[in-house]
Amino acid sequence: MTLSVVGALVRRQLYLYQRTPMRLVELMFWPLVDLIIWGNVTVFIQRNSSADFGAYVLFLIGAMILWDVLFRAQQGVSISFLEDVWTRNLLNIFVAPVRTIEYLAATYAIGGLRIIATFLVMSVVSRIGYGFNVLALDWWLVPFFLNLMLFGWALGMVSTALFLRWGQAVESLAWAVPFFIQPFAAVFYRVEDMPSWMQPLAWCIPATPVFEGMRQVLQTGQASASLLALAFALNALYLLMAGLLFARVLHVVRTRGLLTKFATQ
Repeated sequence: MTLSVVGALVRRQLYLYQRTPMRLVELMFWPLVDLIIWGNVTVFIQRNSSADFGAYVLFLIGAMILWDVLFRAQQGVSISFLEDVWTRNLLNIFVAPVRTIEYLAATYAIGGLRIIATFLVMSVVSRIGYGFNVLALDWWLVPFFLNLMLFGWALGMVSTALFLRWGQAVESLAWAVPFFIQPFAAVFYRVEDMPSWMQPLAWCIPATPVFEGMRQVLQTGQASASLLALAFALNALYLLMAGLLFARVLHVVRTRGLLTKFATQ
C-alpha cells in the first residue's frame, strides 16, 4: 500500500468539502437533530420519573453519540464510493494505478475524519445542553470508539459491494444498512430486556458488547473485559468476511465488464 496514493484520494474528498461548504452543514445537521431529540426525551423522562430511573435514562444520550460513530464510519466508506459515482469519477479511479486496499484505506480515513468532526460537536453540545460528559467513559471510550468504527467500516464495505453488483438502484442502502442491525444491537436498551428470540442474534453483532459495556461504565465505572474481547473478535470476523465479499464482487464486476456500464450510468 502506497501512502501517497491514499493521501491523494483523501485530499480529493477534502477538496469537495472545501469547494462545497453545504456539505459541512449536512455533516453536522442530522447528528445534532438526533442529539437534540434524544436529549429532550431524556430531560422529559428525568423530570417525570423517579430519581434512580431518571439517572439511568441519561444513557440514551451516550448511546446516541456512540451510535453516530458507527453510522458515520459506515457512511465514510459507502458515501465516498457514491461520490465517485455521482461525479462520474469511478472509472478514473479504477483505471489509475490505485489498489483496492488503497481505495478502501482512503475511505476509512475520510470516515475517520467525519467521525471526529461530528463526535467533537456532539460531545460539546451534550455537555452544555444536557449535562452529559462523554469523558465519563474514561479510557473505555477508546476501545468503544474503535470497535464501532471497525464495525462501521465492515458495513460500509458490504454496502459498497451491493452498489457494485446492483448499481445505483440500491444506493439508498448507504443510509439503510446500519438501521437493519440497530434493533438487534441493544443501542438504547439492554439485551436482557429484548425478546428471548432476539437475544442470541444481538450477541452476534459487534456493536452489542460496546453498548452493553457503555451502560456498565456509566453505572459502575467499569466494564467487563469479556465484552471488549467479544467485540474485537466479532469485528475481526466481520471485517474479514466483508473484505472477501468486496474483493469477490469487484473481481466479478471487472471480469464481466460491468464496471464500465455501472460507472457511466
